[in-house]
Amino acid sequence: MRTPSKQKLTAWWRREIRPLLVLCLCLFAFRSAIADWNDVPTGSMKPTILEGDRVCVNKLAYDLKAPFTTWHLASWTEPRRGDVIVFYSPEDGIRLVKRVAGLPGDRIELRENRLWVNGQPADYGSLDPAVSSQVQAPERAAATFATETVEGRTHAVMGLPSVAALRTVPEPVFPSGPYFVLGDHRYKPQASRYIGVLPWEAYLGRGWAVGLSVAPSRRYFPRVTRSVRALG
Repeated sequence: MRTPSKQKLTAWWRREIRPLLVLCLCLFAFRSAIADWNDVPTGSMKPTILEGDRVCVNKLAYDLKAPFTTWHLASWTEPRRGDVIVFYSPEDGIRLVKRVAGLPGDRIELRENRLWVNGQPADYGSLDPAVSSQVQAPERAAATFATETVEGRTHAVMGLPSVAALRTVPEPVFPSGPYFVLGDHRYKPQASRYIGVLPWEAYLGRGWAVGLSVAPSRRYFPRVTRSVRALG
């Protein structure tokens, strides 16, 4: 026969703890397999994504994975050139956000940070000052900004001419499977020209919007104008 204390404990488990655990399990499974967010601590995607942005990740954009794993259960499409994707770094397992520049079988080359795809140069033009003005003034003064267009998809890019970086990459041909990624900030190191091409298993999903943005330099004060903004 149960004592009153055990009866209370059992009732408390059933009414309070068990529903909470089920809710947490469902929430984490949803984040693992369907949709999630990714905090951005570095500026490798400036001026498109800034430090303090929280990027919404659509994990069903390309396939369905088993929750809490990278096992692919079903696939319906593949990353397109120009997509902003979230993946695990093969170096240290940290989640990174980059843009797809090369698809399997492409010939990708960088010439002084100008992108060439299958022997054709990307088109470059002037960038709207409203986009570059969101970069902090000291860095903005030393940087160059432009738009980059490949196969009809246009996005902003940024560079710091005074910073030493790998600006030229010989033309490789990628076998079926890996993708070549670059940051929109072309003088930051975490991109395929440093870490190599990435296997399909490394990808988590497509970044489709900045859901929330805060300014680390202003005690994480919300940046309202950057919140709820679609990524190009």
